[in-house]
Amino acid sequence: MAQNENVAALAAAGVSVWLDDLSRDRINSGNLAELIATRGVVGVTTNPTIFQGALSKGHAYDEQVRALAARGADTDAAVRTITTDDVRAACDVLAPVFEQTGGVDGRVSIEVDPRLAFDADKTVAQAVELWKIVDRPNLFIKIPATEAGLPAITAVIEEGISVNVTLIFSVQRYRAVMGAYLDGLRKARVAGHDLAKIHSVASFFVSRVDTEIDKRLEAIGTPEALALRGKAGVANARLAYAEYLDVFGSGGDHASTYNPLASAGANRQRPLWASTGVKNPEYPDTMYVTELVATNTVNTLPEKTLEAVADHGQVRGDTVSGTAEEAAGVFEQLREVGIDLDDVFAVLEREGVDKFEKSWQELLDATTAELAAAGGN
Repeated sequence: MAQNENVAALAAAGVSVWLDDLSRDRINSGNLAELIATRGVVGVTTNPTIFQGALSKGHAYDEQVRALAARGADTDAAVRTITTDDVRAACDVLAPVFEQTGGVDGRVSIEVDPRLAFDADKTVAQAVELWKIVDRPNLFIKIPATEAGLPAITAVIEEGISVNVTLIFSVQRYRAVMGAYLDGLRKARVAGHDLAKIHSVASFFVSRVDTEIDKRLEAIGTPEALALRGKAGVANARLAYAEYLDVFGSGGDHASTYNPLASAGANRQRPLWASTGVKNPEYPDTMYVTELVATNTVNTLPEKTLEAVADHGQVRGDTVSGTAEEAAGVFEQLREVGIDLDDVFAVLEREGVDKFEKSWQELLDATTAELAAAGGN
């Protein structure tokens, strides 16, 4: 099976394409393997919303739910077993990619319980537990970039566990995330871990930024405000990439912090563009992919967006490097028309955690009902 040329062009430009979805049907049917072969997928991300959607469709989980009910498993234990089984199976499907890329890709992410987003100690404990349960070297543990999440990131990295930092919205918070990663690497080195085996990505959310800011621009309603719609998400990500180069690039102003760790085998924490499905139908459906092409980045795509890129995505090479000044200008214009960016990012973080909590609760409720129907608790 031949690779799609548009997706291959992304890979050639240094972008790792990950699928933002997982289900048992996708694994068992061979669809995930097919997407690896034909769509250049080299990683998978999951979240509570994805798992809730997977369990609510079809009958792929019925037999396992019946077995768990017969064992008397409670809801939390059942959800943990079901989700970690899927993630472990996906890790196995992606194991050849993991080997071929020296551990850079071939990754599958699983999120800690979103109800722990503001409790660092419990986040760390569950991250360690999930790492042991899945028991695959190509796993990423997803930890949200809340203020409580930052020390948790450091502590989990210190344990030698690879981390996908999620729910990053602002460049300011992204700087703190990179600092937490570097702190973790320093501590991991002292603890005797092989830094070369520790990987991390920082998931910067894109479309949600436009959705929130566009809503505020439309409420302002002036021609100047309306002209800025659809520009904030890409500009924000481009500013984040400039920060990444500043810390992890060889000529960056703060590279001296990373360089000694790199000499000890440490890996860069790659920027990952998340929430790349376009919400506004007036915008090009591939804009959060083709406008964010840069080396050493990850783009995690819903299947609909992946297929749009495969069909008509115009990959023009690097569309990020050298754009920081222009992106900063967009943010200055947003402030001038009255957008409170600090409030925007605070709202987005709170809503992001709330959305995952709601999905997790729906997942728990659905599993409770299925266990009861199967004769369990």
